[in-house]
Amino acid sequence: MEHSTGAGTIRTLPHDSAWYSLKEQTSRACSIRQAAIRFGLIFWGSVFIVSSVLWGLVGGDPIISALGKLVRYLLCALISAGIAALLFQLHERIKARSLELSLPLLVGASIILSLIAAPLWPLLRHGVHVIDIWPQPAVLDWKEFKADIAVGAALFFGWSCLFTTLLFSFEIHDRELRLAAVREESLAAQMRALRYQVNPHFLFNTLNSVAGLIEEGANARASQMVLSLSDFLRTTLTIDPMQDVPLAHELALQDGYLAIERERFSDRMTVRIDLTEDVRGALVPSLILQPLIENAIKHGVNAATGKVEIVLKAHRKADRLYLSVENDMPRQADRDAKPPGMGMGLRNVTERLRTRFQGNSRFSSGPVADGRYRVSIELPWRLA
Repeated sequence: MEHSTGAGTIRTLPHDSAWYSLKEQTSRACSIRQAAIRFGLIFWGSVFIVSSVLWGLVGGDPIISALGKLVRYLLCALISAGIAALLFQLHERIKARSLELSLPLLVGASIILSLIAAPLWPLLRHGVHVIDIWPQPAVLDWKEFKADIAVGAALFFGWSCLFTTLLFSFEIHDRELRLAAVREESLAAQMRALRYQVNPHFLFNTLNSVAGLIEEGANARASQMVLSLSDFLRTTLTIDPMQDVPLAHELALQDGYLAIERERFSDRMTVRIDLTEDVRGALVPSLILQPLIENAIKHGVNAATGKVEIVLKAHRKADRLYLSVENDMPRQADRDAKPPGMGMGLRNVTERLRTRFQGNSRFSSGPVADGRYRVSIELPWRLA
């Protein structure tokens, strides 16, 4: 099996996934065993305490009987461990075929195992009694023995139900982990798809610019633009779409993009970057500014006949980072401006922000003054 990464191709052996699966199963079984031991001690410890209290309430001496009860309950805990082991093995075999069948079958198995183990409860009680009064002979009261069988069946069945609940709590937890992993992978795939939309859209617009230069006879400038485009694409292809980058790094990437556009609009485009020094280390999604600048060039510089200024601003306010790209635009375009999100580039940005920050970001665009257009982003403040 092969996995492609930015650094190359990684080959994994076919049995790797099986090895990890076996490792996970072993870890899960160990966790269930540890939890069962804790619950077993709590269960039989509670039975011991309740039994001692009730024995004291009916006039018995709970201190004298404590040692015998302790021995009996410890032995019952071992029996419970055996029941738990059988239920666990049954559950593992059944769930491989149908998890829905596991619960009714485990309940049925719990009833059977409880009835089988039930006589051990009065036998252990009688055995402890024999040791207590030795060397005097002990008489077995069959009526009391039968009543104790019912008590033993109830106790062992109660433990079996508790352990079954424990098993399914682990199943629910495992399913939640798997669902979380699937959701995370789905989110990552969606983010990559949105990020990879940027390059074809940008490439289409840039090739149009190259074609325009060729039509104008500016072959040298067209050649330089192609070289700049190659450098920019090479850089962007090494960036992980899921990895946020410092704002300073994002601005450096945009310098590469602006170098391409300056080849065509060098006489009609000026770019001003206005930001405070403290925001350079703030984390932003990679290439989040590129569609904004591209939008400013397409609807500002490309649509105007005179000189156009593009202003990129960034500042921090409390725990929020504010980014904006503002540009001049023709007066007529002010009246005919598209509603926010209509362009592919801006729509891509809104989708990326929504997917990445799950409602903890804001996006707005529209005319802000006579002949000015602004696109703004608000992000949570995070440092690299």
